[in-house]
Amino acid sequence: MKELWNGPRMDWEPQYNDVYTHGNIMGKNITWSGDGWEAIGKSYFESSYIHAGISGPQTTYSGPDAEKLLSYCSINDVTKWKTGRCKHLVNLTPDGLIANHALFMKDDEQTFRTTAGCTVPIDMELGTGKYNVERKDVNVFVFQFSGPKALTILETALQENFHDLKFLEFRPCRIPEIDTQLEICRIGMSGTIAYELHGDAEFGPQVYDYVYQTGKPMGMKRMGWRDYTINHTFGGFPQMTVHFELSLYQSPEFCAMAPFMPVLSGSVEPENWRARFRTPVEVDWEWMAKFDHDFVGREALEAEVKNPKRKIVSLELNVDDMTDVYRSQFSDDPYKFMEMPCAQEQPAGGHQDYVTDQEGNVIGIASNPTYSSHYRTTICHAIIDCDRIEEGKEVILKWGDYGKKIKDIRAVITRYPYMNDVGSNQKYDVDSIPAGY
Repeated sequence: MKELWNGPRMDWEPQYNDVYTHGNIMGKNITWSGDGWEAIGKSYFESSYIHAGISGPQTTYSGPDAEKLLSYCSINDVTKWKTGRCKHLVNLTPDGLIANHALFMKDDEQTFRTTAGCTVPIDMELGTGKYNVERKDVNVFVFQFSGPKALTILETALQENFHDLKFLEFRPCRIPEIDTQLEICRIGMSGTIAYELHGDAEFGPQVYDYVYQTGKPMGMKRMGWRDYTINHTFGGFPQMTVHFELSLYQSPEFCAMAPFMPVLSGSVEPENWRARFRTPVEVDWEWMAKFDHDFVGREALEAEVKNPKRKIVSLELNVDDMTDVYRSQFSDDPYKFMEMPCAQEQPAGGHQDYVTDQEGNVIGIASNPTYSSHYRTTICHAIIDCDRIEEGKEVILKWGDYGKKIKDIRAVITRYPYMNDVGSNQKYDVDSIPAGY
């Protein structure tokens, strides 16, 4: 039997006979569940995963005013940005809410690229005609790898040593057997050592399979979109469409052009859009903001930095209360079911639940509960009133949908990020990783 599926291929990755579930997620056909969420949840502790779900358009902004454009649209300082390095840029609406956040790459002083983000805030500013900047889109694959064997696998496949590649650096590379230029970048969202491989979408399935076949004997697993959000949640990387929504959705014009509308689930009333948005302060990104330049949303962000209201924490859910949720499925009056590994199937940025104290006072908002087969626990990201944050303190998660049956699930405020017991990508001791070449 052929390992590769012999039907129509997807845009960036191959289809395999032993992977049965694919789906149209946010307008693109990708793997929904590869090697299963339980194996995936362990892969970045034991070996590595490969994930293709954020592949798609790569937008390049180039020209004499490219830096000026990104500076005005971003809270970050882009003037000291080194060529050949990445930066996580955050764009706001004028009211200080996150409109987009994405990884950008700097090729030279006038050229910047980005994938897997929403370029609308930048494109709107570019449309004012004040900038000498050219915008160009190409279709690329973005394959993500994370885990203690990720570097070894990539070096084996690419026949090159990348131990010297620093955090946030990228550079060209090739697979000797495949005639196309690639790019490797040391970045990831798992909270530990991680890399990305970029290239022309046309070669995506071929490159994916080559690296997967190289890594398979070392335990590499194929991650699907269903599994993808585990690493973001436990690694401490809040993600739009996953943990919150783009604040652009408060604009009717954006809603009219958006490729999809979010599902507004959870105990928070559907009309409460603000609960589904976040600010940089709320997700612990205010350190990225440099108030040495004018940018959209600066006034609102400066005010919040001086007087923060809520900050992000991890909530660890009570096992007995969660068991009640599953036990109720065998009754005539069940609570809302909790899917696994994500309680609300992704994309779930529109899912928000109230968090209260023991007396029922609302003290915060929580995003989608997520289970880890490594930690054997369920956590969620929550923004909590600053004066109510105390590690080890018990709060109540209001699980369910607004207007329907609600289950009070006890939860404990715990460490954030939860996955802080492994080496971070930035500080990981790569000398401890066996070389693959």
